[in-house]
Amino acid sequence: MSTPEAGKPVYNVKNPCIAKVKRMYDLSGPDAPKHTAHYEIDLAGSGLEYTPGDSLAVQPTNDPALVDETLAALGFSGTEIVKHPKTAAEVPIRQALIEGALITEIDNKLIKAIIEKTGGDTLLADLSVPEKKDALKEYLWGRFVIDLLLENPIAKFTPEEFMLTQKKLNIRLYSISSSQKAHPTEVHLTIATVRYTSHNRARGGVASTFLAERVTPNETLIPCFVNHGKGFRLPEPQEQTPIIMCGPGTGIAPFRAFLEERKATSAQGKAWLFFGEVSAKSCFFYKDEFEAWLADGTLTKFSTAWSRDQAEKIYVQHKMLENSAELWAWLEEGAIFYVCGDASRMASDVDKALHTIIETQGRKTPEEAAAYVHAMKEAKRYRRDVY
Repeated sequence: MSTPEAGKPVYNVKNPCIAKVKRMYDLSGPDAPKHTAHYEIDLAGSGLEYTPGDSLAVQPTNDPALVDETLAALGFSGTEIVKHPKTAAEVPIRQALIEGALITEIDNKLIKAIIEKTGGDTLLADLSVPEKKDALKEYLWGRFVIDLLLENPIAKFTPEEFMLTQKKLNIRLYSISSSQKAHPTEVHLTIATVRYTSHNRARGGVASTFLAERVTPNETLIPCFVNHGKGFRLPEPQEQTPIIMCGPGTGIAPFRAFLEERKATSAQGKAWLFFGEVSAKSCFFYKDEFEAWLADGTLTKFSTAWSRDQAEKIYVQHKMLENSAELWAWLEEGAIFYVCGDASRMASDVDKALHTIIETQGRKTPEEAAAYVHAMKEAKRYRRDVY
């Protein structure tokens, strides 16, 4: 572990940098199925430093409206004094819930407390037996703390008892979408706002709605610090190593940072970007920037996939397969292959496409292709930042 340079501030979860959003604007159009925005956070005077490939840890706060509904369900005024979950200071419970409790997830301690306080007269008691683990998980999906309180009104808590059933509201990590060489006193984020409806209630992701709906530029304080992504780094600018970047949706974030860095350092190697979203009309994030980098040579090749702009759905893995021969040639030249974005489906689909390209273009068996990919990973030529 490296030692910070003398005199430089050290920011972490216990000592975050207190910053403000300088500017924010929509990246998605009004017809997009989800809202995605660009955020520029002011670092002037903080001394906070980052490198492309790093993430920014952001400490959000809960939606005050949801906190007020939760307090009403508990029968509390909000002024009752409790220990703050993070600082242990004596504060009103409303403040403690806004700043320190994860009221959008249900802890087992709350389930056990409700079973105990209802004398077992609750569906939770039936679902808490080991053989119904999957059924309990399904039941809890899309439910917040308030849902269990409203569904079990006979379970009464004191403020202190209730706080003991809550998880702490932790930081959220977002891939940084800027280079500090291009923006010395700023850090940029590219974030999709999580909004959905479940059990007849409109819901949202804590951090993404905090930034999209509850931040006033140049006013709201945002505790943050850098989480260093040492495994997700560019080659040195003087190296000829080609890079292939695959970042659909908000997975584009670190690759915008990479390209800003390449431009600022006059990087030598070739660069190929795969980007995908729902539609070019409503979701072509940073279009002008990418086209400018393509024009000036910062970006060598740019492949886009728009899943709903035609009858057949097209994703980044399809564009990879379309360009199999050239992608294989880049790999044989020693290219580093980067992937950022959704871990549940996209990353595995891209991985399958990569194996297929190596098999077909390299004339290898599935086992030989797997060995080739393994060798890429060992050589740090296959790097993933998936979530």
